[in-house]
Amino acid sequence: MKKFLFVLLVLIILGGAGFFFGWTHLTIPPGSYGVMRSKTNGLESTVIRDGEFRWVWYKLLPTNVKISVYTIGPVKRSFSNSGSLSSGQVYAELAGIQADFSWEISGEFGFSLNPDYLPQFTERENVSDDAGLRGAEERLGDRIESFVLQKIKAYADVDDEKTMETITLTGSVPELNSEIQSAFPEIENLDCSFHIVRYPDYALYQSLKALYKEYLASQNAVLSPGITKEAENRMNLRLRIDELAQYGELLTKYPILLQYLSIEKGLPLAGEQSVPSRGE
Repeated sequence: MKKFLFVLLVLIILGGAGFFFGWTHLTIPPGSYGVMRSKTNGLESTVIRDGEFRWVWYKLLPTNVKISVYTIGPVKRSFSNSGSLSSGQVYAELAGIQADFSWEISGEFGFSLNPDYLPQFTERENVSDDAGLRGAEERLGDRIESFVLQKIKAYADVDDEKTMETITLTGSVPELNSEIQSAFPEIENLDCSFHIVRYPDYALYQSLKALYKEYLASQNAVLSPGITKEAENRMNLRLRIDELAQYGELLTKYPILLQYLSIEKGLPLAGEQSVPSRGE
């Protein structure tokens, strides 16, 4: 009986020890997250959260498992971008007026990493500790800032007056927030706002642009049919000269082709006399 109780006690102790050492979240402080890598199973795709029960058998193997602990905080950035509406200066000079079609926008955005993406993000960015995660967050902020600036420039380059007015009135673009979130699924709590520093006169710009198109159309109409025909003849002549030049180069390189062409046309070869026909 005593032997049985002793064996039972040993089994209970071993089972308790195994349960304890296989419990993953015991090493995760409150407010932090863990990413587990093991020699036997590689990177664990699910983040470890404080207070969340999780037990893995391979954590019992000595030196097999490493759990990196990370904290996640908000990342904030400010940005600015400026430019000029396409060909605005050309349109203004044609109309003989002074007009400024430049624009300037500033703003800020903030985000935080989605904890569920921590394993993939730390693997991709080659991060192994909390200090490394801070640097990776900054690099991610750089990429998001570049994305936002490219979008702003695109709005201006395509004369997207509606979007620019939305920025002016509301200080935000819901569509842009959605595009940022789609391009960077590893972030959450995204907040992006804008401030218009300088805004061009789109109505004047569109009027001058239409005037410029009318000017080009009138210039094209000035060209008479005779001028158009002469240009066509010159082009055909140039093509013919190029064709003859190519023939000349070919015959110079392969003179035997000249004899072949003579036979094909029924002409005497070079150095031969033509045979007179009967009656001559």
